[in-house]
Amino acid sequence: MSRIFSGIQPSGELHIGNWLGAVQNWVHLQQSYDCLFCVVDLHAITGKYDAASLASRTHDMTVGLLAAGVDPEKATLFVQSQVPEHAELQWLLNTVTPLGELERMTQFKDKSQRVESIPAGILNYPILMAADILLYKADLVPVGEDQVQHLELTREIARRWNAEFGNGQDILPEPKPCSPRRSGSWGSTVRPRCQRAWEIRSGSWSRLKRYGQSSARR
Repeated sequence: MSRIFSGIQPSGELHIGNWLGAVQNWVHLQQSYDCLFCVVDLHAITGKYDAASLASRTHDMTVGLLAAGVDPEKATLFVQSQVPEHAELQWLLNTVTPLGELERMTQFKDKSQRVESIPAGILNYPILMAADILLYKADLVPVGEDQVQHLELTREIARRWNAEFGNGQDILPEPKPCSPRRSGSWGSTVRPRCQRAWEIRSGSWSRLKRYGQSSARR
């Protein structure tokens, strides 16, 4: 069974943009693939962020994913910072990643033109993304157009690592992109769960937390 890795930043409570952009695809993919879904809180600190709310936003996003239909019995759901190997592998991959490749990343160039001093974390962001994927030897990665360039860099990093340390073997497989599944309807199974994730009526957040807790126990 092919393995998929995908991550989402901890923006807080799950909203319609999260669902349409990634999560509806996750709910579908977990039925047919070995899926690892990650709340990428280390990525969230590459730029300016509110340190006081990061933990609560990470928790809220995780609960929201459970409520939206990510099933712990079918997929692995975890928080990035709870696995120190992500940061450790990023440091090792730094040693085979040319600076020029990082400076050519479109997102880095766009952000560096808007600020006088850009954090090194934004420059190294694609290496952490590569570490996320290569740590689990993922075969496929659902990516939007804005992440295709980063995934290609991940493939290049894997090639360089294998050439340097593989002794003729591909220690790190080169992940391939898979296009997000688009759907015009939610479907009878997913829709009730997803509605709980962004329902704005009074008391909806309490229901969401109860739903997430019951999902985690199953």
